[in-house]
Amino acid sequence: MRRVTETSNQTYADLWLPPEDDPRSADEIEVTDERSNLMEYLRANRLTLQLKCEGLTPEQLATRSIPPSTLSLLGLLRHMADVELGWFRQTLAGEDTPRIYRTAKDRDADFNGAVADQAVVDKAWADWREQVAFAEQFVANASTMDVMGTRGGEQISLREVLVHMVEEYARHNGHADLLRECIDGRTGQ
Repeated sequence: MRRVTETSNQTYADLWLPPEDDPRSADEIEVTDERSNLMEYLRANRLTLQLKCEGLTPEQLATRSIPPSTLSLLGLLRHMADVELGWFRQTLAGEDTPRIYRTAKDRDADFNGAVADQAVVDKAWADWREQVAFAEQFVANASTMDVMGTRGGEQISLREVLVHMVEEYARHNGHADLLRECIDGRTGQ
C-alpha cells in the first residue's frame, strides 16, 4: 500500500524543495563554454538522482517497481555507478577496471543485487560518489572536448560521452520520479 506523506515544502507544494534550497540551482555557476554547459547539465542530473534517493530506508530504496521488473532507486544508483565507471574509467581513461556490479553471468547485477541492506546502500553511495569524482576530475583535466576513447572498437569523444551521460541520467531520473512517488507520494522537480 502506498503511504502518502506531507512534504516539508508547504510553500511550494508541487516542488520537491523550495527554490532557494535546491542544490541544483546554478546561480553561482558560470556557464561560459561547451564543457561548462555540459558539466552543469550533468551536475544537475546527478543531483536529481541523489535527491530522489535521499531520506529513504534501505527497504524503500530497494522497493521494486512492477513485477517482473527489478527496477528500484537503489538499483538505479548502483547502475549509474557502473555507467560512470564504464564511460569515464574504461572508455575515456582506458583503464582495465572491472565493472562494480555487472558481471558476465549477471548483466543486471546492479538491479538484481539491490537488496534492502544498509551495507549494500552504503556501498552503492560510496561507489557512485567515487565514480562521479573520477569523472569530474577526468573532465577537468581533459585538454579538449575532443579527447577520444574507445568503446566496442569504435572511437568516441569526451563531448559525445558527456551528452550521453546527460541523456542517461535524464532518462533514469524519470524512472526515479515514478519510483519515489510510489514509495512515499513525493513528486516534484
